[in-house]
Amino acid sequence: MAETFVERLGRQDPDGIQELFAEEIDWHVPGSDALPWTGRRTRREEVAPYFTTMWPHFAPGRSKVVPERVIVDGGDVVLLAVWTHTVVATGKEFTTSAATHLTVEDNRIVRMHLYEDTLTVEKAFNAG
Repeated sequence: MAETFVERLGRQDPDGIQELFAEEIDWHVPGSDALPWTGRRTRREEVAPYFTTMWPHFAPGRSKVVPERVIVDGGDVVLLAVWTHTVVATGKEFTTSAATHLTVEDNRIVRMHLYEDTLTVEKAFNAG
């Protein structure tokens, strides 16, 4: 399941990612009002809009994801990576380490929590 999630993420396939999730989910991406895709989500149909809201903010062809490790413990999967993106509105590039914690039950993702340096991300969106 995690491999399929990562593969569809790399293709930027929001609908394909969404179909991997259970109907009811525990989704959390910390952030702020400056990052409109952040926050909690509880339903499968909220997954694709997360990506379609977020991706346009990053310059196409200027993102880099370096996977570092995948840790599996039963139904829990932790994906460790370093992400670099360039913000369209400011032209600022940022890099942050990130951990994505997925929980899989009955072959569906029921939990997705993202841990990243949200202050670094928010600063890249700040024009000042």
